[in-house]
Amino acid sequence: MNGKILGGSIVLIAAAAGIAMYWLQEYGYYHDARFTPGAEIKLTLIEGGQAEPILADNVTGIDADSSPLRFRACFHTPLTQAMLSETYAPYAGAVPLNGPSWFGCFDAAKIGEALEKGEALAFLSEAAIAPDVDRVVAVFPDGRAYAWHQLSPDVEQ
Repeated sequence: MNGKILGGSIVLIAAAAGIAMYWLQEYGYYHDARFTPGAEIKLTLIEGGQAEPILADNVTGIDADSSPLRFRACFHTPLTQAMLSETYAPYAGAVPLNGPSWFGCFDAAKIGEALEKGEALAFLSEAAIAPDVDRVVAVFPDGRAYAWHQLSPDVEQ
């Protein structure tokens, strides 16, 4: 009888821990990102290397204090890829990271595929937004754009 109680307790505790870990990873630490003056979507200029705000509307984003890699944003820009390419620094090796399933506007697989095919272009938003972490922006021809954080390419992985 004691073995059944002990075994049942272990199973219940493991299930509760699993549910808690899932909830914490998927929902627990996220909050809405704020895009107030000084925290707008920015791109880094080719000339001078300064990051400057760009025109962006319908901006929605998430972030978390637990890790700088949890930032994701979706928005629209009226700026064309040609104009952006002439003005702002490209980002080689852009790889969007998966976000939580409930943040539906950000599909890392589709963004990554579009980057590989050359349909979307990646730009450096801000270098070293956190230690060894860059903010990257991908822009599609129709103005859809996405931002995320990823490890800087010079960081050994």
